Amino acid sequence: MAGTICYTILVLYFMFFAFNRIHTSADQYTFILVPDAVPLLFPELTFMWFFAFGNVAAFIPFGVLLPLLYRVRFGKFISLFVLTILVLETLQALTYLGSFDIDDVISNTLGAVIGYVAYRVGFSSKISYKKLMVSALSIVVLLTGIMVVSEINKKREGPIQSLTVMKEMTGTTPMTENLPSFTVAGERIEPKMNVYSSEGKSTKTYNYILGNKENVWLYFYFGIPDNGDFKGEAKIIVDGQEVYQLNEQSYQGAEALWERPFNEVNELTIIVSGNARLWDVGIREMQHWWE
Repeated sequence: MAGTICYTILVLYFMFFAFNRIHTSADQYTFILVPDAVPLLFPELTFMWFFAFGNVAAFIPFGVLLPLLYRVRFGKFISLFVLTILVLETLQALTYLGSFDIDDVISNTLGAVIGYVAYRVGFSSKISYKKLMVSALSIVVLLTGIMVVSEINKKREGPIQSLTVMKEMTGTTPMTENLPSFTVAGERIEPKMNVYSSEGKSTKTYNYILGNKENVWLYFYFGIPDNGDFKGEAKIIVDGQEVYQLNEQSYQGAEALWERPFNEVNELTIIVSGNARLWDVGIREMQHWWE
């Protein structure tokens, strides 16, 4: 009993006061209610990994000690545990000593479940050296299983794809084959994916429907070729909001890669006028390993 109380106090200290929480507390309540993923990847020598590992491992002893002391069944134990964690997470947010993070609730609960499995394997009946070894092995296996699931479900940056792979809303298409080379600021440009230009017209519009894609990065190059008038403009509009207006004044040089993240994109419009050009326009999505 004394050991359980001491360990509980230690965990509460880390939850509310460790990592300089008092001096770095926020000035507003923070509640993160949407889970990101199972938050424990394969081992990495980073603070964030050890922090995520601690969020699971630190609560394994509760899954062993509490049932061992009170012989409580799993349903009752896990219900009371989740309720307690929800209260503690809420107190963290209300006292500005942390945030309410549903990922932490999931991590802590997984730790308690692993501990309860270890209790059932090695401590629920007559304790023996063999049962203790199997109990320890079950903890390792379950932790490894969580890491495997986390790695499978984690989204990573996919390859940059030409914007032309998206479904177009209009019939206007950029050049994608036999791409012409041109010179910008004395540097020869060899486009690889596509070229957007007004093609002799005063203005040309390219419109795409991306279908509410999430966590998207937009990449492109902008320039005004040396031959012809050094005048032109390119606009990029995302879901009705103009995010870029590029012209000769905003020119950054031939090989200046422009990039912009978006939480969600449905409709993307490119308007090119004058002698301006965009090329190698592409998007990168966050993807699972199997996508």
